Amino acid sequence: MSQTLDSTFGASTSAFIDRRSAVPSTNMPARERRQFTNSYEELSPAASELAMAIDQYKLVHRRRFITYEEMLHVIKSLGYTK
Repeated sequence: MSQTLDSTFGASTSAFIDRRSAVPSTNMPARERRQFTNSYEELSPAASELAMAIDQYKLVHRRRFITYEEMLHVIKSLGYTK
């Protein structure tokens, strides 16, 4: 039984693709990932600035979605205070 498992795992490891690697694959198209919307046209200038800052944060930190703490960090980095 162990010989069958070993040969099965050995064959499948060569086909493994690590999608978490920092180097993007050249054969996969690059897609932007948006948490809120695909367009900023309907937003006010301030909301558009925030949306672009959040998207930039997500690109830099390789995040698809952000937490409230991360959003607060982005808002404070734009200069907003309570």
